[in-house]
Amino acid sequence: MTSPKFSRIPVRIFLAFILLLFSFSVKVSATQQSGLAAIPSSNNFGTVPVGSSKTATETLTNSGNGKVTVSQVTITGAGFSLSGLNLPIALTSGQSYTFTVQFAPKTSGSVTGNISVVYGRNSSTMSVAVSGTGSTAGNLAVSPSALSFGSVAVGSSKSMSASLSATGASVTVSSATVNSSEFSLSGVSLPFTIAAGKSASFTVKFVPQTSGSASGSLSFKSNATTSTTVEALSGSGTAGTSHSVALTWSPESAVSGYNVYRGTKSGGPYSKINSVLDASASFTDTAVQAGYTYYYVTSAVSVSGLESKYSNQVKAVIPTP
Repeated sequence: MTSPKFSRIPVRIFLAFILLLFSFSVKVSATQQSGLAAIPSSNNFGTVPVGSSKTATETLTNSGNGKVTVSQVTITGAGFSLSGLNLPIALTSGQSYTFTVQFAPKTSGSVTGNISVVYGRNSSTMSVAVSGTGSTAGNLAVSPSALSFGSVAVGSSKSMSASLSATGASVTVSSATVNSSEFSLSGVSLPFTIAAGKSASFTVKFVPQTSGSASGSLSFKSNATTSTTVEALSGSGTAGTSHSVALTWSPESAVSGYNVYRGTKSGGPYSKINSVLDASASFTDTAVQAGYTYYYVTSAVSVSGLESKYSNQVKAVIPTP
């Protein structure tokens, strides 16, 4: 009996079949590969005052070729928390998902923790380290604690200076509120931070609107141990002194009357202040303000309506108040 012989054709078909199976296996294996990457791979929040908070974002990206599902995300470490998660999270290849991490220390000192991410069919786990340091909140003081503006004429104003100082740690002032329209704050741009041991100056203006006593308060909101720092404000509005300027001049013959002009600079320009021709050789200007200097000229108007040149100029200094 002779030995059997293999045909070349069946061997070639067999080899081709093996190669086809190998290629198919490689493709299936590559398609099923999946991975997860976290950016950043760790997060240090630095120093955060107790009572304040700081946030950062964390992004999960599917770095594989297949779909991956995140089933659980948890965080450890005192003061750390997560938000913006809607689990489970299904990520296709190259897709990303971003959520928020917050550090709000309750006590001073260093804190470490981990974000734990569970994903995939085999419940693989990935960890992202988080850390931060809680610092004792600073103290904020205002000096003086009260501003008294005394008596100020209605229509006038008075400004006074004060300052805020921080001790123990830096303090961030987030807002300021004045509860009376007769007082206003200037000299600072909110929000602002005062370093420990430093101070910041500001100005308060009092503009009385009516006669009588006025009071109010200036409140500063901050991240200090005491969140609100208050400065008391007081003053009194007094009726302003009434001033007027009496003008007289030599009369002219054959005129219908006179016009009176006023300016705030020597030599003009001038503005007419009488509404109708003044038939007499006198005029009283009651629309003057304390502390100002005025310059006056007059002109004569003939019967035919012709107006003369300006007279010589006279000066009037109004006292204060």
